[in-house]
Amino acid sequence: MNNAQIAEKFEIIGDLLEMKGEKVFTIRAYQKAARTIERLPTELDHMVREGQDLQEIPGIGKAISEKIIEMVTTDGLVYFDRLKAEFPEGILDVMQIPGLGPKTVRRLWQELDVTNVADLERAIEDGSLASLPRLGQKTADNIAKQLQFQRTKGQRMPMARAMPIAERVMAAIKEKCPDVRNLTIAGSVRRMEETVGDIDMLCTADEPKLVLDALVAMPNVADVLGHGDTKASVYLSDGIQIDLRVVEDSHFGALLQYFSGNLQHNIQLRDRANDLGLSLNEYGLTDKETGELEMFSDEEGIYQRLGMVYVPPELRQGVWEVQAARENRIPTLVEISDIRGDLHDHTDWSDGRDPMETMILSAKERGLEYLAITDHSVGRGIANGLSPERLENHVALVRELEQSIGGIRLFTGTEMDIRADGSLDYSDDILEKLDWVVASVHSAMGQDSQIMTERIIKAMHNPHVDVIGHLTTRLVGERQPIEADFEAIFKAAAETGTALEINASPERMDLKDAHVYRARELGVPLVISTDAHTTEGLNNTRYGVGIARRGWCERKHILNTLPLRQFLEYLALNKTERTEAFARLT
Repeated sequence: MNNAQIAEKFEIIGDLLEMKGEKVFTIRAYQKAARTIERLPTELDHMVREGQDLQEIPGIGKAISEKIIEMVTTDGLVYFDRLKAEFPEGILDVMQIPGLGPKTVRRLWQELDVTNVADLERAIEDGSLASLPRLGQKTADNIAKQLQFQRTKGQRMPMARAMPIAERVMAAIKEKCPDVRNLTIAGSVRRMEETVGDIDMLCTADEPKLVLDALVAMPNVADVLGHGDTKASVYLSDGIQIDLRVVEDSHFGALLQYFSGNLQHNIQLRDRANDLGLSLNEYGLTDKETGELEMFSDEEGIYQRLGMVYVPPELRQGVWEVQAARENRIPTLVEISDIRGDLHDHTDWSDGRDPMETMILSAKERGLEYLAITDHSVGRGIANGLSPERLENHVALVRELEQSIGGIRLFTGTEMDIRADGSLDYSDDILEKLDWVVASVHSAMGQDSQIMTERIIKAMHNPHVDVIGHLTTRLVGERQPIEADFEAIFKAAAETGTALEINASPERMDLKDAHVYRARELGVPLVISTDAHTTEGLNNTRYGVGIARRGWCERKHILNTLPLRQFLEYLALNKTERTEAFARLT
C-alpha cells in the first residue's frame, strides 16, 4: 500500500469519525496524518521495512503509527473495516460530492434515507433535499451541479499527480540506464496542462532495448501494453499510461515537437508546411517534389525552417501562437529563475507542517530575496487561524527571525478570509501593521455570481488588501470554481491596485491560463505564489510559472520578479498608484 492510498484511508477515517460526532482532536489527528503522508518524500512501506520509527514523522503518534504498519504489512486495516461497516455501503460515494460535509451527509442519511448517489439524486428531484431546514433550494441546485460535474470530468489525471509520477519514472530510467540521452517529458505534461490523459516520454540511446526494458521492468508497472524495438507502453499502478519512444539523435527534434502538440497547434504547423511545399510528420520535413526528408535534432530547427520563431511548449494551444511566431511576436516568457520572492506561505502556526524558521531557511537556500509569512486569519478555525493576540506574537517572531537568520527580507502577513458579506477577518487597525495581506475566499463558495463578484470587489477596495489569493477557489478535478464576473473583478483589480495571485499549488493552479491572459492584458499586477504549507511546497513555483507562461506572461507582468528594492518601492505606494507604477517598475 503506497503513501497516497494510506493518506486516503486516513482522510476517509477522519470523515467517518466526523459523521459519528467524534471528538474534534481525534478527527484532526487523522486529517493531519493524511496531509503529512501525502507529502512524504519516502514511501512508508520502505520506512517500515527499514525499521524506522514512524513516530518521528510530525503528526504521527503511536496509534496512527501502528495503523500504518498494519496497512503496509497486511494491505488492510481492521479498524477501517469495522468503522466503515457502521455506515451504509454507498455513503462514502455521497461523501465524495463536493459541498457535502460529513455532518450534512449524516443528516441526509438519517432524515431522508440517502445512502448512495442514486438516493441523493432522487432527493434532489423530488424536492425533499431542498425542504430540509438550513439547506434549501439553492443548496440542492449546487449539489446537482456538482453531481453533473462528477459525471463529466472524465478520467484525466490532475497535474498535481502526473508530474511527480513522470519525474519518478525518469529518475528510475536514468538510474538503470545512465547512458540514456535527451530523456524528456512531452505531451500535456510538458505543456503544463491542468490535467493529463497519459504521459509521453522521449529519449535517444545507443541501445534502445535496454531503456525500454528498464521501463517495463519497473516494480509499479501493472500492465505492459506494448514492448517493441523503439517504443514501449505500460500502465502503472498509479493509474496512468506511460508511452516511451527511443529514437536516433537526428530524429529527436521532430519527434519531440510532434509529441508535444497540441493537436491543433500541430495541424497549423502542417498547414504552414504545405504552403511551403513540405510535409511535416514525426520524422521531419519532406519535400513534396523530391521526396527528400530533412531531419532535425532539435525543435528550433523545425520552426526556423517553417519561417517562424520558436514557440515554447506552454503556448502551443492552437489559437494564435503560429501566426504570432510567423510575425516574430512570441514574447520572452517568464522563467523560474526570474522569481525573486514568495508572497504566500504557511507555517505550523496555522495549518502548515514546518516551523517558521525551517520555512525561512529553506526559502533562503533556494536563493529567494524575500518571503512573506502569511498564516491563516482567525476565521479559519479548521486551519488553526491566528487570533489578533497570536498574530501579534507571529509578527514579533518574523521580525526576530529576520534579524537572526539574515540574508533574506521577511514580510509580516496573513492570508485573511473574505467573509460572505465581503467584510474581512481583521480590522484595519490590525492590517495596517502588516507588510503584506492576502485576502481569499474560503467559505460560502456557492453564492450566485453577482453576490460573489461584489464580495470580492468589496475586499479589493480595502486599502490594506495587497492581493487576492486563489481567486476562483477551484481544486483541479475535485472542486468547481466559483461563479463570478471575472472581467469585472479584473478591471476592479487594475483600478484599485490590487494584485491577483497565480497560486502555484498544483492542486489549485488558480488563476487558470485564460484568466491570467486577460488580467495581464488589463495591466493587473500578477503574483506567482506557492501557497506552501511545507518546505517541499516551495518547489511548486514551477507550476505557477507554467500557468503564467501559458498566459503569455513575461517577467514584466509578474510582481515578484522585482528585485527587493523595487518591490519595496511598490509596497510604499498608495494602492491606487500601484497599477500604473507596476508598469514603470518592471
